[in-house]
Amino acid sequence: MEMGLFALFFLSILSLSNAEISRKIGVAYGQLGNNLPSPSISIQLLKAMKVGKVKLYDANPEILKSLSGTKIHVSIMVPNQAISNISSNQTLADEWVLKNIVPFYPKTLIRFLLVGNEILSYYSDQDRQTWFDLVPAMRKIRQSLKTYNMLKIKVGTPLAMDVLESSFPPSNGTFRSEIAVPVMKPLLQFLNRTKSFFFLDVYPYFPWAQNPGNINLDYALFSGKLTYTDPVTGLLYTNLLDQMLDSVVFAMTKLGFHNVRLFIAETGWPSGGDIDQIGANIYNAATYNRNLVRRLAAKPTYGTPARPGWVIPTFIFALYNENQKTGPGTERNWGLLYPNGSPVYEIDLTGKRPDSDYDPLPVGTNNAPYKGKIWCVVAKGVRNVTELGSAITYACGQGNGTCDSLRPGKECYQPVSLFWHASYAFSSYWSQFRSSGATCYFNGLAVQTSINPSHGSCKFPSVTI
Repeated sequence: MEMGLFALFFLSILSLSNAEISRKIGVAYGQLGNNLPSPSISIQLLKAMKVGKVKLYDANPEILKSLSGTKIHVSIMVPNQAISNISSNQTLADEWVLKNIVPFYPKTLIRFLLVGNEILSYYSDQDRQTWFDLVPAMRKIRQSLKTYNMLKIKVGTPLAMDVLESSFPPSNGTFRSEIAVPVMKPLLQFLNRTKSFFFLDVYPYFPWAQNPGNINLDYALFSGKLTYTDPVTGLLYTNLLDQMLDSVVFAMTKLGFHNVRLFIAETGWPSGGDIDQIGANIYNAATYNRNLVRRLAAKPTYGTPARPGWVIPTFIFALYNENQKTGPGTERNWGLLYPNGSPVYEIDLTGKRPDSDYDPLPVGTNNAPYKGKIWCVVAKGVRNVTELGSAITYACGQGNGTCDSLRPGKECYQPVSLFWHASYAFSSYWSQFRSSGATCYFNGLAVQTSINPSHGSCKFPSVTI
């Protein structure tokens, strides 16, 4: 895929900025999109943005080859499904390292090897077995790295905030009871012994969006003067991210590991989403990430109230908006860049550019919960009739009379249009099954709208927020 003129202009402007690469700040490079630039172009963009580190969600050989000879530190990942087999078989661990690291190291500066991705956030019986296979797999992977003389590479695993049973106030931070001793304790022993990091995916957006009435938006965006004092420790907090990080620090301390370093494996703010998703807009995303970068790049280093002055390396999520991510609309709108390589908003990852140098952005209009009706209709620009037909078959096949009104002679049969029928099916399905987790997505074929698509005697079902 060729970059547009706008993206090339963006590259030229960035290349004129400060040449110093901050090793504290990196970007997560996800690939769940069918319209993303090639790896070689993506690496050009990363270099132009002065990215110090890049996180990959696999060991993509084309990307690793493109990173060869750059100064970018690289994190790669062992897939979740490989963990259990590796945990009990050193040969499999050796083979994985031989195939995925040895051909590229040291020309590609692989520095972090993450075993799995948020595996403690999955709860099926098979997933639970993987919990207990995690640390044995990490030990075997590290032994393989030792065998191939690659101990510059730190081994870790990224975990989400749901590893905590309690997180408020920060001093009350405690790991979930079912994992604290059998999983977290040996994990922390491993990280402490190998001088590695506790990798944490931490998103202030989510607790704020779930409770906007009690959490100040400016506090979540590092923008306000609001403070919070922990009643037990007396520590003063000026932003939500520090609270979340310190809750993990206190949880580790309660298990006897007060010095394991934190590494933010993912953080960010969505620049867009569905109608019913509060606060997902470009203004908030730019504000959060600009303030985050400025804070991380500050000298002396801030750290957190519980760990003042500690360096916390960080990956911002994500490089691109990824159109094939499933779930709510926010999932497809975390990128710093659009798929054509142009910026969603301006940001200087060296942290040196003052806010006054940025062009003003329109303030978001969705910072309060949406109230009203929402329909789910075919997205603008959809042309694939085969995919639409399959989506209608799925939506109408779920029971509950989802598509009864589309039958010949019924009120929504006319007009006889695939797109009309699909929009009705999507709205009907979503209105019935949203409470059990259904989304208005249908593999990118559907979007939410506040405009009532009903016509004549055909009344489209809606969701009322």
